[in-house]
Amino acid sequence: MMGVLVKLVPGCEASKFWEMGRKGQAEKAAHAWLLEMYHEWMKSEELQCLTASEPLTLEQEYAMQHRWREDADKCTFIVLDAVKWQAEAGTSEESCMVGDVNLFLTDLGDPSLGEIEVMIAEPSYRGRGLGTEAVLMMMSYGVTKLGLTKFEAKIGQGNEPSIRMFQKLHFEQVAVNSVFQEVTLRLTMSEPERQWLLEQTSHMEEKPYRDGCSEPR
Repeated sequence: MMGVLVKLVPGCEASKFWEMGRKGQAEKAAHAWLLEMYHEWMKSEELQCLTASEPLTLEQEYAMQHRWREDADKCTFIVLDAVKWQAEAGTSEESCMVGDVNLFLTDLGDPSLGEIEVMIAEPSYRGRGLGTEAVLMMMSYGVTKLGLTKFEAKIGQGNEPSIRMFQKLHFEQVAVNSVFQEVTLRLTMSEPERQWLLEQTSHMEEKPYRDGCSEPR
């Protein structure tokens, strides 16, 4: 999916609506760069704090990625710098990778609810609107492809920039967990909210992704 600031490419197979298009050993090799970059990012104590994550070994990252590919309740897209990717022919996706955005469909009692999270891992890209556009695009995907009508975001209490970003996207705080030191924000997609979301993402282009290259520049 292509926006103005970001390009989203699938990070792992998560539902029947999308397919990575790579199999076997070729798939493993193709995703090595992604996992290695992610592993380097998560060595940052700041990111660990912002995402409430524990550092993992590279082997643990591979094992976790395998589990995620087997789960039908997780949707992951890699966030690329769309401007950089389009600027020059031959630019690789890995050189444009700046973060990821996820949807978790884990509430068995309410399949219309998706938990959404975004991480802009590269510090130089924060505060430039990439996280906002990535979340809007992922929400649009959830509404139009997965039939979601509600979104939740669980954010560390100290991550004020992320809290403010979701509030600007009409999310409202509904709970505080003092044990995990996180707040839960929620957005219910009423018809006006749905129309607002579709207007915000009307520029988005969605094209097939295959063999590591989605569409021509």
